[in-house]
Amino acid sequence: MKKLISVIILFIMMGQMAFAQSDQCTSAAQRVISLGGAVTEMIYALGEQDRLAGVDVTSTVPAAVHRLPKVGYYRAVSAEGLLSLGPDMIIADPDAGPPEVLDQITAVGVCIRKVGHGGSAEAVYARATQIADALGVSAKGETLKAELMTKFEAATAGNDEGTKPRVMFLLSAQDGTPVAAGSDTDANAIIELAGGVNAITGFEGYKPLSSEVAASSGADYILMMEHVVESSGGKDKILELPQIKLTPAGNNGNLIAMDGLLLLGFGPRTPDAIQQLSAQFNE
Repeated sequence: MKKLISVIILFIMMGQMAFAQSDQCTSAAQRVISLGGAVTEMIYALGEQDRLAGVDVTSTVPAAVHRLPKVGYYRAVSAEGLLSLGPDMIIADPDAGPPEVLDQITAVGVCIRKVGHGGSAEAVYARATQIADALGVSAKGETLKAELMTKFEAATAGNDEGTKPRVMFLLSAQDGTPVAAGSDTDANAIIELAGGVNAITGFEGYKPLSSEVAASSGADYILMMEHVVESSGGKDKILELPQIKLTPAGNNGNLIAMDGLLLLGFGPRTPDAIQQLSAQFNE
């Protein structure tokens, strides 16, 4: 019965939205939902936060965002949750979904704009421009892009000099099975921007870390997201994993934990992430 009621409510809301949305993608949108923490940060950096009607649960910065309604995790949103806030535009991380839900939202006339993937300074500049254009504030986008270019230049200055530390990023380490980042990942990108080199080569994406790969990595540092360190039992437990003990990082206790959104978000705070990570390499 509850499921039937939800479906009925959804169809009523879809009908109302279809009637209200004659222009599906207008930059005059005043009720915007942001899906993705970095997207939300960029909207705030553009000074357009007053147009936000809701955000997803990964949107945690700045502190003022906690006063906004939440629509769940950006990869697992529901049509009911999104439409209940009466949006006229949704600006989303490229991995937002599920796709069938976003298709439903588009079908009833709500504009959805997805930003490009992260992984580079250029991608951050592009995101600033894409979001500004979607909101009809292109001039603000150009100003923010210029500011970000200056910050990236300062954050990466000198990072190509000297010996580069070898860094292993672990996406998870639960159940004693570390999952490491190879090439073509945001983790690989942030390591290189901070002046390091990915200790894991030979594969793309994220894969379980074998003892053989760990032993040959020569990793000077283990890099992880703070919440993953906590959920995996803490720093000491991770350093005791057999694969990690095979690395110089494991033997020397070199584990760096950083806020996940700061580290991998590729939003306006990425220059700060680069500086923080680079500083820890040089301690």
